[in-house]
Amino acid sequence: MTGSIPAEGTRTAQGTAPVRRTRPARGTTPQAVLLDMDGTLVDTEGFWWAAEVSVFAEFGHELTEEQRQVVVGGPMSRSAAYLIASTGADIALPELTTRLNTRFEELIDGDVPLMPGARRLLTELAAHDVPTALVSASHRRIIDRVLRSLGPESFRLSVAGDEIPRTKPHPDPYLYAAAALGADPRRCAVVEDTLTGVTAAEAAGCAVVAVPSVAPIEPAPGRHLVRSLTEVDLPFLRSVVERLQ
Repeated sequence: MTGSIPAEGTRTAQGTAPVRRTRPARGTTPQAVLLDMDGTLVDTEGFWWAAEVSVFAEFGHELTEEQRQVVVGGPMSRSAAYLIASTGADIALPELTTRLNTRFEELIDGDVPLMPGARRLLTELAAHDVPTALVSASHRRIIDRVLRSLGPESFRLSVAGDEIPRTKPHPDPYLYAAAALGADPRRCAVVEDTLTGVTAAEAAGCAVVAVPSVAPIEPAPGRHLVRSLTEVDLPFLRSVVERLQ
């Protein structure tokens, strides 16, 4: 856990800062919208892969597309451990995670590009006072960095992968976010771009909208696949939650 200062107006899994909006009545749908970060709201999956390729090249290892499919959307600890095991690189896990986070920050070097439709969706949710949470497997230092581009005021809460004992694909991050917002997970809509995140959200009992980025996501009962966030708005999220009831 990094111990960084929470963004103003945003609650984090580490503590709380003032919340400025009023939650809508519990009977409304959705009671909350929980959003993944990398590949869902911001176009950063390519930056993460570039960071991994770059760091492992320094140890004389060339990563493959097959390895990319394994690590996409995964928590840092799991992805880094897999890459060490699959390459035999002589580096300890804590050192590797630090290097990957640092290289990622070097690569983005400024504003992070948003996915098509992301800004419009966040603006719409804010306009209707829908509680939102940013739920990511990335570490707190990365979330706080990306929040500069997304706008910390867009979220009541942010949950980082190094703040929860079990992160995605376990349901814990989404259960934590729903509880912190005072919402029933079954009346929450989750937007995710990887199977790892979708698995976590479905295990938490949430209504899930999947927007595949790098790796495909197969259709499944109760799983709503869209091509981009341009297809997602509040009426659509309301409908997917209502279908779950």
